[in-house]
Amino acid sequence: MAGAPADPVLLAPPMLQWLQHLETARRYSAHTLSAYRRDLQQLVTLAGGLPLADISSGHLRRYLGQLHARGMGPRSLARMLASWRGFYQWWAPQAGLPGNPVAGLRAPKAPRGLPKALSVDQTQALLDHVPGTVGGVAAHLPEADRLVASRDRAMFELFYSSGLRLSELTGLDVRYLKTAQYESAGWLDLDAGEVNVLGKGGKRRTVPVGEAARTALAAWLTDRASLAKGTPLQSASGAPAGEATQATPPAPSNPADANALFVGVRGARIAPRVVQTQLARWAQAAGVPAHVHPHVLRHSFASHVLQSAEDLRAVQEMLGHASISTTQIYTRLDFQHLAKVYDKAHPRAARAAPDDKKTSS
Repeated sequence: MAGAPADPVLLAPPMLQWLQHLETARRYSAHTLSAYRRDLQQLVTLAGGLPLADISSGHLRRYLGQLHARGMGPRSLARMLASWRGFYQWWAPQAGLPGNPVAGLRAPKAPRGLPKALSVDQTQALLDHVPGTVGGVAAHLPEADRLVASRDRAMFELFYSSGLRLSELTGLDVRYLKTAQYESAGWLDLDAGEVNVLGKGGKRRTVPVGEAARTALAAWLTDRASLAKGTPLQSASGAPAGEATQATPPAPSNPADANALFVGVRGARIAPRVVQTQLARWAQAAGVPAHVHPHVLRHSFASHVLQSAEDLRAVQEMLGHASISTTQIYTRLDFQHLAKVYDKAHPRAARAAPDDKKTSS
């Protein structure tokens, strides 16, 4: 393979041919190829000279056990198995093997981490924050900064109100538009109080928008025209407001930008990275003691709705999950919340501190 470094462990010719195939025919990235190379080197080392054609499922199962005993985690084992499986799937027919020895093997299940969600109080503090506030008093914001704050408030209220994914929010249009060149993937219907979004797997859903978000969106739609024009906006320091770092080009001419609900200071559809940065800044200014990213608001939406309504199917529909099992993870968050309430409220839930213990008579 052109430009490849020398291997600490020599790979068999079929392995090198497979990597070459992935590089030239499949256009795999250098990063992926490097990972596959390391996984194949691990297989060669574990096999200890055993020919590739003689490696059976039993051998591979034993190799997995050895790696697991050395501390390799489930995710790393699963990735390694995928590399081995891919190689044998390509090479077995050429070598005349009866089948793929990796086909039936599975790595141990990785423990599923809980999504991070804000508490109700933290969410309220975040969304009630007034940009420019000093000592509880709102300072006068330059027009450029006020427009950006208006947009950001509408975005964050909508995230929490409707549990959207970041890509779904940035893909929203002001209204549904269909032309010969363009069709809206998602759009806002403020009168109906809902957004229509295109989620994962091309699954479309309609999600309600709460009153606080509708108020923020109405204010933003009034301000939006000033940003959508693509006019350079200067902040109080004289630098471009908000996320802008370069000279502003002319107003967008394509309908994908012209019809975008949320736009940047250059007038084009807002980029996901800008949303992430603005939310992190907003949370820091609001004093929220956590790193807040867009998915945290989606998790908070799901957790808080489930705590109040206890309707798992409704939350599944609003989040756009294909399987109810994906949504069920929020029941664990809900249980954690209930457990904390129990520990604080039940007189015999928590162990008394040593100083508080009294000798019974």
